[in-house]
Amino acid sequence: MKLAYSVAALALLAATAPLQAAMAQTSSDWRTPDPQNVLVVETNKGRIIAELSPLAAPAHVARIRELVQANFYDGLTFFRVIDSFMAQTGDPENTGAGGSDKPDMTAEFTFRRGADLPLAAPGKAGSNETGFVGALPVTSQPAALAVMTADRKVATWGNFCPGVLGMARASNPDSANSQFFFMRQYYPSLDKTYTAFGRALSGIDVIRAIKIGEPVPDPQDRMISVRLLADLPADKRPSVQVMDTRSPAFAALVAKRRTEVGPSFTNCDVEIPVQIK
Repeated sequence: MKLAYSVAALALLAATAPLQAAMAQTSSDWRTPDPQNVLVVETNKGRIIAELSPLAAPAHVARIRELVQANFYDGLTFFRVIDSFMAQTGDPENTGAGGSDKPDMTAEFTFRRGADLPLAAPGKAGSNETGFVGALPVTSQPAALAVMTADRKVATWGNFCPGVLGMARASNPDSANSQFFFMRQYYPSLDKTYTAFGRALSGIDVIRAIKIGEPVPDPQDRMISVRLLADLPADKRPSVQVMDTRSPAFAALVAKRRTEVGPSFTNCDVEIPVQIK
């Protein structure tokens, strides 16, 4: 079967032959995500494969899994899509006014991180630390502050980089239910004000191809089906490999991007290489 990489990731790999060769020869640089945490979203524009992040938002990930396994999202439209912002879906009314029959959820804008969860590819953003938890780009209070907290942990939050999945809500912080959105571009004002619960591993081109509008004019683009990778029949289940953000190869990739981008660099400037068969 054909091996697929995201376009941006391929460009990064092609730019440095030694790094590409090292990654091809070192299987430990890659990981296989838990299929219970991988969404396969088939849309009329193409396929999106996303990884959920239960470390960052356990309750929201549990809700998404529950709704996906009930086929709740099948056929729902992208009813609010802003070009340089995000594509919103997950409303059975396809208007932004609806939700599931489940109760609204308590916000998970931040999560607690201790010494057992060091940031991958660590960096700095002012006095804070940046990096990755799995595929999710995050910012965190300095780990050194943990000695002054009761639980010996510090606050950490997802960054709304391109491809990140966020839970939609009303003005009440604890009003998220079923609606969610895919980020089309980086939108830092959402950090710590919305729950980030995953990131697209592939299909950012699909996300950016979805028809824009507030509301989107008919015909609207839609999710044909949404499934957990674990629930797909074996003969229809794609094989997904993700570069481990804790690996030396990924650290080298981040260092290269940091040099290329310069002082304005953020972890949103790094696309994680993915292999899909």
